[in-house]
Amino acid sequence: MSLRSIDNLLNWNSKRRGFLMDAATALSTIALTSILQRDGLLAADGPEIDAANPYRPRPGHHAAKAKNVIVLFCAGAVSQIETWDYKPVLLKRDGENLADGPKVTFQGPAGNLAKPQYKFRPRGECGKMVSDMLPHLAELTDDIAFVHSLTSKSNTHGPAENFLSTGSVLDGFPSLGAWLTYALGSECQDLPAYIAIPDPRGVPQNGSNNWGPGFLPAAFQGTVMSAKEPVRHLKSYGVTAENDVATTEILQRLNQRHLSQNPGDSKLSARIASYELAARMQLTVPGIMDLSREPQHVLKMYGADDSNNTIKAGFAKNCIIARRLIEQGVRFVQVFNGAYASGGELNWDGHNKLKEQYDRHAQIFDQPAAALIRDLRQRGMLEDTLVVWCTEFGRMPMFQAGAAGRDHNPEGFTCWMTGAGIRGGVSHGATDDLGWKAIENVHPLYDFNATILHLLGIDHERLTFQHNGIARRLTNVEGNVIREILS
Repeated sequence: MSLRSIDNLLNWNSKRRGFLMDAATALSTIALTSILQRDGLLAADGPEIDAANPYRPRPGHHAAKAKNVIVLFCAGAVSQIETWDYKPVLLKRDGENLADGPKVTFQGPAGNLAKPQYKFRPRGECGKMVSDMLPHLAELTDDIAFVHSLTSKSNTHGPAENFLSTGSVLDGFPSLGAWLTYALGSECQDLPAYIAIPDPRGVPQNGSNNWGPGFLPAAFQGTVMSAKEPVRHLKSYGVTAENDVATTEILQRLNQRHLSQNPGDSKLSARIASYELAARMQLTVPGIMDLSREPQHVLKMYGADDSNNTIKAGFAKNCIIARRLIEQGVRFVQVFNGAYASGGELNWDGHNKLKEQYDRHAQIFDQPAAALIRDLRQRGMLEDTLVVWCTEFGRMPMFQAGAAGRDHNPEGFTCWMTGAGIRGGVSHGATDDLGWKAIENVHPLYDFNATILHLLGIDHERLTFQHNGIARRLTNVEGNVIREILS
């Protein structure tokens, strides 16, 4: 046998061994993938979306405790020290200089420690200390699970709102409601799956980023409506109802004919689906927005009949609309309280006149929000509805130098949940004695959002979307469910 023949034989044997090794590795990988998929340990790329029916109901990853969500978002960063996080040490040290504290905070020099500006009292059977600032919500303490140890990645309102709503301080990422709509679709085909309701005073600091779709398909963004500004252009002026229906039917035929001539055009399918939803909304939205059908005792319970405080009445009407939307099967409703940066005049950004401004803001928020929870319970809806109260960060234990207000504090603050799947009367996590930094069971906001997804039947690690070659998640590469507050 020649040297060339021997060399060829050795090369062939080497290639054969390489092939067998690669094949073995491939088969092992396939087997491992199958096992991981079977055990639910393999990240999914997200649900299959039908462009012609993007809101079609889709199953979650596990059994859900909640079917719907209402998020009460207080813009401007509510002080935990004035509301839910009782710190008696501040009463004793009121006016002291914090020697080991920061000399300069977000807006300037730090002043002395300042006691809570409202009295705290034990509430309900759980005996939790809650402020007099929100007396109506304080009565519901036994139904609420408080998380006192949340942290944010930003001390600036816009990026912090982004982080709370989207899991990123940057613009361009999908909101929580968009992720849920993308994952689960909707049981209601006559209304959008996700609706954002701005405050009567305006939109929050980061505006539509709070309800935007980011890099998800545009179909999953929040639709904006409120008692003050209902959905525009729903009514066809100068056209009878009969002609409007006939026109819609003809348009549907033309759309379907065009679609059949262009199979596989997902953008066209999505556009047609959007137009058809808008047509159905013409029939459903006016009835939902018409509060004249609400009994007088319900309007009174919410404060929607308050002629002396039109902003409170407007916010109360928004809360009633939120309940009505949930009744119709809308998956995710986001109700905003407070608008954009305004020196604390239009939101909870209490830098200079905290007590004076919080007196006004609490009057607007407290009664309607508490009435919404009570109303849901009375109607048997709280068993399936998760109600979330949140704000983008907290406040410092000291006043700002030369002012009667507190600066931004992302190091430790409070948000809470009640309703479906939640243990009531629970306080989880803790800040230090001054309410400055989270020190016990510390939870970045990733954990808070992971818990909301979990209650809706979604594993936050498996809900992904491929964007720029990265499997993106609401919780980035972090997040743990806060199981201590779950029932």
